[in-house]
Amino acid sequence: MDYLDSFIIIDDDRINNKLCRKVIEKTYSDAGIMDFTDPVLGFEYINDTYSQPDFHKTALLLLDISMPVMNAWDFLERFENCSDLVKTRIKIYVLSSSIDKEDMARAQSNKHVEYYLIKPLTQESIKLIVHVLQKRAGLI
Repeated sequence: MDYLDSFIIIDDDRINNKLCRKVIEKTYSDAGIMDFTDPVLGFEYINDTYSQPDFHKTALLLLDISMPVMNAWDFLERFENCSDLVKTRIKIYVLSSSIDKEDMARAQSNKHVEYYLIKPLTQESIKLIVHVLQKRAGLI
């Protein structure tokens, strides 16, 4: 996993974060994983870390929709104001339990969202996501 070496999970549900971490660890044992139950802290981490010119990692972000303080829509609005470095280094996937067609359409219409996933995260879905991202980057 040269192109994509980090995963970030932002979800106020600790159990989901733990499940996602286990699935990712089982699939990619060498991947770096950060998880946040506070979306504000998660956003600050992404903006501070991935805006550094000498930081050359790309991360896949699994973002929940319904969270207190800052939901996914608020997060995506703030993300729009991030530097181009951050925007190119973070690949956002909404991971939600919502099967609401409006949520799906709203996520898919956002230019920063790669895809909408329905919980729970599986090994098959994470492998497919990584494969697609590597293919887009011309690595396979």
